Amino acid sequence: MTAVVVAHGDVLPSDRAAIDDKDLVVAADGGALVLERWKILPHLVVGDMDSLGDAGVERLARQGIGVAKFPAAKDESDLELAVAHAIAAGAKEIVLLGALGGPRLDHETANLLLLADPGYDGVQIEARRGAMRVRALRGAGSLTLEGPVGTLVTLLPVAGDAEGVRTEGLRYPLASETLRLGKSRGLSNEIAASPAKVSLDIGTLLVFETPPGGA
Repeated sequence: MTAVVVAHGDVLPSDRAAIDDKDLVVAADGGALVLERWKILPHLVVGDMDSLGDAGVERLARQGIGVAKFPAAKDESDLELAVAHAIAAGAKEIVLLGALGGPRLDHETANLLLLADPGYDGVQIEARRGAMRVRALRGAGSLTLEGPVGTLVTLLPVAGDAEGVRTEGLRYPLASETLRLGKSRGLSNEIAASPAKVSLDIGTLLVFETPPGGA
């Protein structure tokens, strides 16, 4: 099952197309406001409801929408809780919308690092904004990059150094190399032949794909 989890960050009009009628739709607090603008009803709203407010909660409850309310003093972000609910419901593929941008850089960073959580092994999870997508390669394995030629690809290690990084189809190839945490060597590569591929032996990489034209 595929779930779309909508947070309260920046979205583009084209993001609406990422939601299919068959998807489980979960709103992380203020993400419900985004869905209202798109005239989409979520199956569930999760969070402390500081963005949605009592009036918003009541409005959704009147429409039969499930609400899982948590205290403001909690150990997880609203998005993390929403993802956990999607997985508990059986989702094996999760698309995050509205996880990027917004006024809180700390929230955006936490949302990106959420992708790297090894607890999500076995679940395909990615963040999207327009045509840009961000995924994590956690431990030994590979990702196929199916964007068009000219797509910008950035590889950032986030859990210490990433070792044994190999690429196929990128303009600047890597052959069993190490990308150091805090260094920018993995920035702004480019798909030269599609589909391309990124493989890893040890560590965790965030893989950013930005097609030509950005959005």
